[in-house]
Amino acid sequence: MVARVQDEMYDLAIIGGGINGCGIARDAAGRGVSVVLLEQGDFAGATSSASTKLIHGGLRYLEHYEFRLVREALMEREVLWAIAPHIIRPLRFVLPHHKGLRPAWLLRLGLFLYDHLGGRKLLPATRTLDLSRDEAGKPLREGYHRAFEYSDCWVEDSRLVVLNALDAAERGADIRSHARVVGAERAADHWRVEVDQDGTRTTLRARVLVNAAGPWVHEVLARVIGMNSPADVRLVQGSHIVVRKLYEHDRAYIFQNADGRIIFAIPYEHDFTLIGTTDRDFGREPAKPVASPEEIAYLCAAASEYFKVPVTPDRVVWTYSGVRPLYDDGASKAQEATRDYVLELENGEGRPPLLSVFGGKITTYRRLAEHALEKLAPFLSSAKKSSWTGKEPLPGGDFAVNDQPRIVAQLKRAHPWLDEALARRLVVAYGTRALRLLDGMRGPADLGRIFGADLSEAEVRYLMREEWARTAEDVLWRRSKLGLRLDAEQVAALDAFMQDNAPHRLQSASLREVAR
Repeated sequence: MVARVQDEMYDLAIIGGGINGCGIARDAAGRGVSVVLLEQGDFAGATSSASTKLIHGGLRYLEHYEFRLVREALMEREVLWAIAPHIIRPLRFVLPHHKGLRPAWLLRLGLFLYDHLGGRKLLPATRTLDLSRDEAGKPLREGYHRAFEYSDCWVEDSRLVVLNALDAAERGADIRSHARVVGAERAADHWRVEVDQDGTRTTLRARVLVNAAGPWVHEVLARVIGMNSPADVRLVQGSHIVVRKLYEHDRAYIFQNADGRIIFAIPYEHDFTLIGTTDRDFGREPAKPVASPEEIAYLCAAASEYFKVPVTPDRVVWTYSGVRPLYDDGASKAQEATRDYVLELENGEGRPPLLSVFGGKITTYRRLAEHALEKLAPFLSSAKKSSWTGKEPLPGGDFAVNDQPRIVAQLKRAHPWLDEALARRLVVAYGTRALRLLDGMRGPADLGRIFGADLSEAEVRYLMREEWARTAEDVLWRRSKLGLRLDAEQVAALDAFMQDNAPHRLQSASLREVAR
């Protein structure tokens, strides 16, 4: 283990490279604050890549009277869509009326509030469907005659995280993956933060420390910083299953269950349907969650209550699971625990401040970051401006919300040899930066090796160079979802290529050549 001290003083050090940590880093960097962000693994490596992939108000939160959260989330839908139109898109949801569960008048009231609480401008309003006439009724079992259709948005969640990290870096932030914080202590007017990055120990200094470690927020407080917190976190596991496409249209379903929960069935990656989520307490210690046989059976049974063709565990092609670090409000059931966030500031007796983030959701990450900067404003004299993140596009998102076809056409004009499906996928993933990825290429041969599906060496090198990707898992399950289309042999070949071409290995090889 090599140890060294870095003398540079940062205004702000952030622990955690999920959506909240990266959102705070972007906001702060754009205000002129010097930032270092420290993530122990890959960005979005835990909770932030295990969501239901929705930018939504949370229709069911109205039942728990969380009007402030719902209003803030509803207002964020079109804001986020506008700054990231490549990775966020509108999605219509079909809510079949189930006799014996929530009455139709209650659903209408909830959807009326949903339509009017959040300043909706572009998203279509709610409407009533006759399922005997509408295509949405075809995949459903007999007995469902009426449904309500409303709007929310879809998001590529892990790409949202990495684009926030990328924008923060381009605005001057020091963004580090695989950098585990092993200790943090106050020293007069600043924090001393000890970091282990790839076997090298570094000590950083920062005037303010933010604990945005998600499921590890309490572990960081107790074991890294050595302090207790009056706030508590409730770890709730949510699991999802993916099956082959269950229907042909492009709308999602929201299904009510007899136990009071709801699940979604959502078109996924063109050829699949995503079904989730579960809600169950996970325990006290964060770890790598997996979808249990009981959760898989539950989701299959819940979906089968509605679809004509039963969804059975043998049809599941992939599962994923995440642990949501919810603020513990004492709710008796996991699904009733608040999805709102709490920001706890600790700076007694003039000591350097510590801000801990409890709870939160993908949809409200940007507002959470703004509120965090508001709380920290007295300690960040270097901040040059106020809120700005709702107006500036994320990398690749510098086009209008309905202009994605034009960007695909632009990419095709620049590279006429490019396959139409690949052009669309690249624009959906990278937006206008797809042009940067393909810069200087004159034909298919310039893409280099194809690892499977349409994943090329050129794209992998771009992800390693621009987006911190190190392993096949980073590329196949977080920067994309191409893992659904590659077999084990192809994954191993990709991983071997990435290890052979990792920057630290190439640097070592170069040094050996110099030595000769």
